[in-house]
Amino acid sequence: MGREIKFSLVYRDMWQSAGKYVPRVDQLMRVAPEIINMGCFARVETNGGGFEQVNLLFGENPNVAVRRWTEPFNNAGIQTHMLDRGLNGLRMSPVPDDVRRLFYKVKKAQGTDIARTFCGLNDTRNIIPSIKYAKEAGMISQACLSITHSPIHTVEYYTSMAFELIEAGADEICLKDMAGIGRPVSLGKIVRNIKEKYPDIPVQYHSHAGPGLSVGSILEVCEAGCDYIDVGMEPLSWGTGHADVLTVHSMLKDAGFEVPDINMEAYMKVRALTQEFIDDFLGFYISPKNRLMNSLLIGPGLPGGMMGSLMSDLESNLESINRYFEKNNKPTINQDDLLIALFNEVAYVWPRVGYPPLVTPFSQYVKNLSLMNVMQLMKGKERWAMIADDIWDMILGKSGRLPGELAPEIIELAKEQGKVFFTGNPQDSYPDALEKYKTLMTEKVWDLGIDDEELFEYAMHPAQYENYKSGKAKADFEADIAKRKSEKNAPNGEIKPQTLIVEVDGVKYSVDIAPDNGEKASDKPKESEPVTNISGGELFEVISPLEGVFYISKGTDSGVKVGDKVKKGDVLCYVEAMKTYNGIMSPQDGVVAEICFKNTDKVYEDDVLVKLS
Repeated sequence: MGREIKFSLVYRDMWQSAGKYVPRVDQLMRVAPEIINMGCFARVETNGGGFEQVNLLFGENPNVAVRRWTEPFNNAGIQTHMLDRGLNGLRMSPVPDDVRRLFYKVKKAQGTDIARTFCGLNDTRNIIPSIKYAKEAGMISQACLSITHSPIHTVEYYTSMAFELIEAGADEICLKDMAGIGRPVSLGKIVRNIKEKYPDIPVQYHSHAGPGLSVGSILEVCEAGCDYIDVGMEPLSWGTGHADVLTVHSMLKDAGFEVPDINMEAYMKVRALTQEFIDDFLGFYISPKNRLMNSLLIGPGLPGGMMGSLMSDLESNLESINRYFEKNNKPTINQDDLLIALFNEVAYVWPRVGYPPLVTPFSQYVKNLSLMNVMQLMKGKERWAMIADDIWDMILGKSGRLPGELAPEIIELAKEQGKVFFTGNPQDSYPDALEKYKTLMTEKVWDLGIDDEELFEYAMHPAQYENYKSGKAKADFEADIAKRKSEKNAPNGEIKPQTLIVEVDGVKYSVDIAPDNGEKASDKPKESEPVTNISGGELFEVISPLEGVFYISKGTDSGVKVGDKVKKGDVLCYVEAMKTYNGIMSPQDGVVAEICFKNTDKVYEDDVLVKLS
């Protein structure tokens, strides 16, 4: 019998790669024993990415979810691992240093064994602090190489990066082939180089199945010395997910490797439970297209973990584009037309913004920038008209060092807008913040939690945590589920308006459920009275350049208020679209006379957001 290969089930990532949500904690607790009974997993991925934000959106406590989800695996001797984004922690934007340090202490106390840390730019300055913090907390530090395919990202590039991370203290290395576009032979060379110099350092390979290269890559990295392989299972394997454990097991066994036996009775139970969760409510957030493998993904290199939400994003943007086309007597397009236009634009944008590896959050940044460009071009406007703050931070170097050079047109655009490029350590731009959140929690009479876990959650996800605490998140989620079920069950596709009463912690919320029918938010009556024109003169209307969710500010800042004086270029509010906050700047000096929406209201393109006098 040949060398042993161990398997890790990426149950969390399986869901994120398929759709928007993961199972509730009660469902996770049902499936955990059967995953254990399969008997073939040395590791299970229990956290990372959107897991904790998803729990907050459910209206559930993510700290309870992590503790209860990891416990059965801990008891069975199966290692648990989480995915973290280095400088960004568990979110899309950078995290203060003291919050990062607390992150690992909390997750270790909650039962997570391994921290799989990556930087979407492969900037080791963003990974090395996490290696230190994870080891201080008693965790295994697994540092990632974010794999992509470009003229810059060579075997030598990744080999050098792996050596640097190991020398900085990483216990393990993961080849994070998030889009599944790593070429098998090149990946094998990277693993072989690592094993030749550091034979005792475990190497784990993670890949998505979408473009069709992953099975070949798995065999190649195992031949080169890889120790652990991430796998998925039906009904969420393949497509934008991961290669199925049955296929990988069969292939490696035939190649002479020692692989664990699979309890097929338990496999079928996990399979059935996963399908039950899909049928319950999670299927409403899974696009059928994400169940398909697609070699077109080789070109744009978009990751499987992002494709789950991408198809949902395309639906709303397609509606916006087609509303514009209908209004201007132009033929409408379908989702495939928009998808191909997006893929082509990604190929245009990616090298011009310095070849950031397409992994969270930079895959979303490149995708969002590309989609904004597509929408602008289809409406007869110019590229680069909408660049969100976080995307500018990437371009300017605030998130880390870009692998490649920026195109002259991007540099010129930055100069035109008075942007300043940053060359220092990214962490220096984000000062400590735990004391601020402690003070806020004391004022709100909120418990800091066991091991400060509630403090951590608030500091990591302030807006989502406040909505969870108020009950708004649960009400919104249950209303959305009710709407989707109503649409599915409506006879002849006719959906009648109805009112749903949602009760959260004893508080009842009245939620209207009705089809959109293209009705704009600005056409609907407001709950509050309009603000009086404080100047008595003509008002200037600041309109939304895109569709999304309205926020008056980011984080815990109060934002502008009626009566505030603003200057041209000041940020008035934000429209959150596709996980990024797009700052809406004042086009002139003035006084805020009216704020037309409330936080988390849906807004459409051309809605009036703010009025200035």
